[in-house]
Amino acid sequence: MKKFNILIACEESQRVCTEFRKLGFNAYSCDILPCSGGHPEWHFKQDVLQVIKNKGGILETGKEYFIEGEWDLMVAHPPCTFLAVSGAKWFYHPDDKDLPIDQRRPHPNFPNRAKEREEAAKFFLKLAKANIKHIAIENPVGIMNTRFRKPNQIVQPWQFGDSASKKTCLWLKNLPLLVPTDIVDPGEYIEFGSGRRLAKWYSDGLTKTKTPEERRIWRSKTFPGFAKAIAEQWGAYLLKTEKKEK
Repeated sequence: MKKFNILIACEESQRVCTEFRKLGFNAYSCDILPCSGGHPEWHFKQDVLQVIKNKGGILETGKEYFIEGEWDLMVAHPPCTFLAVSGAKWFYHPDDKDLPIDQRRPHPNFPNRAKEREEAAKFFLKLAKANIKHIAIENPVGIMNTRFRKPNQIVQPWQFGDSASKKTCLWLKNLPLLVPTDIVDPGEYIEFGSGRRLAKWYSDGLTKTKTPEERRIWRSKTFPGFAKAIAEQWGAYLLKTEKKEK
């Protein structure tokens, strides 16, 4: 049987990578951050675009590793801080909310937000256009729905056994839609005095983390049931496709 090479881009948690590994795939995670999944020997700690181009690179252990053949599948989780609609309020000056967008000033606390958004969008598109046969990119609802195209599918953690709400868009290339595996309740919400409602898992992250960077990492982690479904379903699809091509 062919040894499929799978790259999980922008994944420090290694949750998706580990699920593919359990199934026998040659999977590697990649992020500029060190991994928290416990397997630095499976983690490229460097720019993922270079890992795609060079078919490998420097692992977190310090060793070099290069795959044989091509990357067969990439599952990418590009940073969403500047792309998600939830962060739109930080782009413009709060006093300019009634003005046309082209007349609004940058937010005084985040003057470079527009530039950072453009850089994030370009990075997303580079991943989407990578020379890899099978690609999945996940992100929250955001500007890439119009900058790139509408997603093929929108899923929730509660469709895969995790009692939590986190609307996630999937842009797919040569991959089938994911099928829900275990539909459960959508999880608790916390309502604040201001009327703002947050999913409890998200609210918990605000209290369990100390810095914006820690909160970003907390929010970006893939829910376990979702990670398992990705590996099992798309892994099975790769195997099925190989049999058809023989």
